[in-house]
Amino acid sequence: MKTREEILMTIKDIMVEMFEMDEKSITLEARLYEDLDFDSIDAIDMIVRLKEITGKTIKPEDFKSARSIHDVVEAIYSIQ
Repeated sequence: MKTREEILMTIKDIMVEMFEMDEKSITLEARLYEDLDFDSIDAIDMIVRLKEITGKTIKPEDFKSARSIHDVVEAIYSIQ
């Protein structure tokens, strides 16, 4: 994953596969908790999956302030 677009597509794939979300609802503006009904356990599961995919060390605190899909994309982009 090099570009923000590739990161977004990977996040969409994970959320559809792991959490059975509608891909159309996963937009950069979508708020994790309010719009997507994401919870802290889901966040940890996604962090583990992203770590497997990227091979990078991803700490939960890196996502502490993430409130939207855009925030998650930026967090992943910044650790590459």
